[in-house]
Amino acid sequence: MGKASRGKKQRNRDTAGTWSAAKAARTAHQARADTRKLLRDNVWVHAMLASNLNNRMAELKAVLDHSDLPEQHRENLAFAMMIGKQGWKPPWPPGPAQAAQWQSQQVLHLLAQAEVLVISPAAHAAVMAAASTLEPADVATLDKDRDILIPTGVLVLPEPVIVENRGGSLSDIRAFGWQPVTQHQVLPDAQYPGTQLTCFMDRDGPVQPESWRMAVAQARATGSPLPPLVPDGIYGLRADGALSAASSEQHTSLSEEHRSLNTALNQVAQYNALPPEEGQWDGGRIVDVYDDFALRYAFAFWRLAAQGVTVLGSPREPGTHTHQTRPGETRPTPDVRVIRLAHQIPAQRSAEDDGSSRAYHHRWTVRMHKVRQWYPSAQEHRLIWRGPYIKGPADAPFMIGEKAYAVD
Repeated sequence: MGKASRGKKQRNRDTAGTWSAAKAARTAHQARADTRKLLRDNVWVHAMLASNLNNRMAELKAVLDHSDLPEQHRENLAFAMMIGKQGWKPPWPPGPAQAAQWQSQQVLHLLAQAEVLVISPAAHAAVMAAASTLEPADVATLDKDRDILIPTGVLVLPEPVIVENRGGSLSDIRAFGWQPVTQHQVLPDAQYPGTQLTCFMDRDGPVQPESWRMAVAQARATGSPLPPLVPDGIYGLRADGALSAASSEQHTSLSEEHRSLNTALNQVAQYNALPPEEGQWDGGRIVDVYDDFALRYAFAFWRLAAQGVTVLGSPREPGTHTHQTRPGETRPTPDVRVIRLAHQIPAQRSAEDDGSSRAYHHRWTVRMHKVRQWYPSAQEHRLIWRGPYIKGPADAPFMIGEKAYAVD
């Protein structure tokens, strides 16, 4: 739960460069390598993670203290909701410093084991469009065996996504990382297959207030420079398809519970927050009211990849498989997969069409929905969830609501 409360003023976006798979792959690999090197025993990152945990735990406990939950269970439940979901096994840590140290080790393990992926701007736009249609309960249908084709990965975006966090602070998310964990919950005690999801901010990204530039400079001056990918929010997703067969009423109820909890957490955060810094940004921002943008983006990415809407490219793309070490000598670079937008599901004409062709001029995202799927082997219909997926001509712009977004 939660991303760091780091208010960062926005600066103008650099639109001079053009995305290419080879350049993105080299940049992603170098960012992963540099982050692994600089993250180890980094006191500045450790302090950020500890502060984030302390703030979020205080907000969660403040909400639970006003609930009907018996007092003796509140702290236990808060720990379970915060780090039990991320894979920490009880007994709980004595304080945020120990939990932050564990989180740092988790991120280092992720970076050491993960496949590196880069996503094209078109595929990124499709994921953003799909994520915008998801409800909180949709994410609870995640099945690691069905949906996550690459169990441990780091996905580097074509450009940072600006997110307005709880309390009004801003983050620029440049990458997501995930790895399998076992979730530990209480009331009642239970263990679930899960996925630990880590958001990485861009150290040199578009959101750069004076306070952040000073922190970067001070860290560098003390010999512990911040890594290019700074770990920020860490989440835990249940990944055993728990709600795949749940009714629509159960989905609605869970989504409302999620919104209600985060509305209360927002109120606590806003009460304690300093006035947010303001700035200009021509690329827009995601207002993450319910602190679930990262979950929705990751779920949409996994689901679109599993459905074939995006293509998992070869680990070695043309132009990325070798580089020169000395004149006349080359050696392979580590594998980097490139995610591209694949074929589209064509838009179907209605039964009332008189045979004349209908030209669709945009693409759109079909929301998750239930269907009665016939299983010949069992000779029965079963309710399953489908989507999100993209429909419409492959070369048309995306339509989200009443706005069309062109992609390259």
